[in-house]
Amino acid sequence: MQRTFIRVLLVIFGAIEAGVGLWPLVSPMGFYQDFPGLRRGWVAMDGAFNEHLIRDFGGLNLALAAVLVGAAVIGTAAAARLAGVAALLFGAPHFAYHLGHLAHFERLDQVLIVVTTALGALVPLVLILLPGRRIKPPETP
Repeated sequence: MQRTFIRVLLVIFGAIEAGVGLWPLVSPMGFYQDFPGLRRGWVAMDGAFNEHLIRDFGGLNLALAAVLVGAAVIGTAAAARLAGVAALLFGAPHFAYHLGHLAHFERLDQVLIVVTTALGALVPLVLILLPGRRIKPPETP
């Protein structure tokens, strides 16, 4: 059985991934030029526009969102751990890539990129490592 904290974390993480996934599907060029929104151009600063890759990124983020929210609905510790593994398999390489590609960003953007991509690798570790809630067997009189 999942802890309430894990279930909430799965839903919040899934909602964030859904937003990041929908944007490039609805407006690939808008995502390319304006992501993350408050600070512009993180994707555009990293290379030429490729609609195919932007749309694939959106679709994969939506798939990850479905796995995360689905794990919350299923409610088992095993489902949460599996969702954590899926998120880690995306988040860890994404974080590693950005650690090696920060020089062309302003200092504030560098910090924000490291923090946000680190969360994408650390939150899955919480999902994987935090044990499930123990279910007490019924007491016999």
